[in-house]
Amino acid sequence: MPARSVLPGMASLPRYVGLAILLLVSTWSGPGFPAGNRAPSPPPSAELAKHLTSIAKLTTSSPPIQILEGPFLLGSVRVDDDPYGMGTQFDDTELPQHRVWLDAYEIDRDEISLGEYLSYLFAHKLHPSKDLQHLIWHVITVHSVTDETLTQWPALYVTWKEADSLCRSLGKRLPTEAEWEKAARGPNGNRFPWGDALPDSSLAMFGQHHVHEIPILAPVSSGDAGKSYYGVHHMAGNVAEWVHDWFGFDYYAYMPERNPPGPTSGRYKSLRGGSWKSRQIMLRTATRSGAPADQRSATVGFRCAKSIPPSSTR
Repeated sequence: MPARSVLPGMASLPRYVGLAILLLVSTWSGPGFPAGNRAPSPPPSAELAKHLTSIAKLTTSSPPIQILEGPFLLGSVRVDDDPYGMGTQFDDTELPQHRVWLDAYEIDRDEISLGEYLSYLFAHKLHPSKDLQHLIWHVITVHSVTDETLTQWPALYVTWKEADSLCRSLGKRLPTEAEWEKAARGPNGNRFPWGDALPDSSLAMFGQHHVHEIPILAPVSSGDAGKSYYGVHHMAGNVAEWVHDWFGFDYYAYMPERNPPGPTSGRYKSLRGGSWKSRQIMLRTATRSGAPADQRSATVGFRCAKSIPPSSTR
């Protein structure tokens, strides 16, 4: 996606109007969200089912990272004289910049893996979506991708509702948008998870393209070079991540200063972090977007978080 314009003439529009358009044309520069096939997912073939079972059995869970209570710098300072600079707000939804206090919490170091996602589906007697089945079968039979590799892919083609349910099944939850942003940027507002240096292939999986729209992904347990201030992996690139909140266009302007829970309702759920197809602008820790809760995409996954009782902090 171009840094500031997707449609001809869009640069002249107010940025909050531009965002509304971006949401409709797939902000994350990935394969477009399906219009919405709500039919139940078909059962996999017998041969594919063997691979899916193997992928699920090979999975390992992510270690939690504890984020201590305290304030952090959320959002961006308005910049009007450098329209293509990485220090310039992507749009007005990340304004104004201010300090927010969060109680202690844990967040998974890694994104939820494909193996974990398949294990969840099997436990609930659900089939992977048709798109995910097709992708897995394609990369196994055409590209010779192994089950061991696939189990470490991030979960993808997952709806917000599935992400929320999977986290709850583990005794966790999706992080709030504020929790995600603090874990990504640290207490003092890093531009990218690793600091202010521009992204490159050693720091994040982004800017990839395949003629057949095959995801080009890094293992969820990789990414140490691009880890955040707190040691969280792939907070930029790989897959964009669902968070708990409804997407509020102007929420940063009126959110509470302590433990903001997000708007009480909305049309979209928030997405953060950019994906394997994103351009650099989407990898900024302050860049925000959203999508309908029941949509699936090859560019969107998630990670889980958990509240910590005050007496349990170290």
